[in-house]
Amino acid sequence: MVRGARGGQREIVGAIEHFQAAIDFASLGLRPEIIEIPAFEAFGRSLGPFALRWYSLAYIAGIILGWAYLKRLLRAPNPPMSPLQADDFITWATLGIIGGGRLGYVLFYNLDQYLAKPMSILALWDGGMSFHGGLIGMVLAVLIFAARNGLSAVRVGDYIACVVPIGQTFGRLANFINGELYGRTTDVPWAVVFPEGGAVGRHPSQLYEAAGEGVLLLLVLAWLFYRTDARLRPGLLTGVFIGGFGLVRFIIEYFREPDRQLGYLAFDWTMGQWLCVPMIVVGAGVVAWSLRRAPHPA
Repeated sequence: MVRGARGGQREIVGAIEHFQAAIDFASLGLRPEIIEIPAFEAFGRSLGPFALRWYSLAYIAGIILGWAYLKRLLRAPNPPMSPLQADDFITWATLGIIGGGRLGYVLFYNLDQYLAKPMSILALWDGGMSFHGGLIGMVLAVLIFAARNGLSAVRVGDYIACVVPIGQTFGRLANFINGELYGRTTDVPWAVVFPEGGAVGRHPSQLYEAAGEGVLLLLVLAWLFYRTDARLRPGLLTGVFIGGFGLVRFIIEYFREPDRQLGYLAFDWTMGQWLCVPMIVVGAGVVAWSLRRAPHPA
């Protein structure tokens, strides 16, 4: 019994020493703000403070680089829309991403809080965006834009699907810089002690998501677009993106700390995992539907 107790004490001490040896987030020198201007007086009024945040820059960079990549994809023969129409779509995409992402977070993750303070829904600077909501907003944007311009919504969606992982990569990197949406406790060598996560090492799950939901999906879709006839099969790239994202995110959720206000749901799954289940099913269905149809003329 004594040996067992001492062995347990050694394990506890070893775990504590490991967490102490984990990477201290503060030592990385990362701050949510790129530039911060303190409050000041002007024209007899108090203005500020003002700040340019990495999170805002991530959205801007994702949209601009996504637009540039979309223009490159449209150089392939028989594109679903013109470069000028792609320019017009940026406004629709921005509204869909931001509006859908915010409303998705409100509905899926923190409805009670926002019902108590409805005006806080507009406080985007306080954070709180949902990818699943942003995806729904983007789908609506594609449908409305295609209908107004007489385009094939399915083919437009395929090209947009190839672009979305760019924004996802930047968004998750910004989450890491903000020290938010961190992972579960772990003893891996690359564990990080986040300021809001307690004095324990945690998975940098934001980086896992940037790599999986962002870079990996971007490369897979680019390979399918340029190396196969996927772009000529309406719905195929969209289905691969939706199903692929759902599968990758479902797996990574096992390393990510669940939202405090929700915790674990049925089957010990998180809200993120439950939202990914229909994505996997729908994505697989769209891929199967696409493969049964004749390819679009080259």
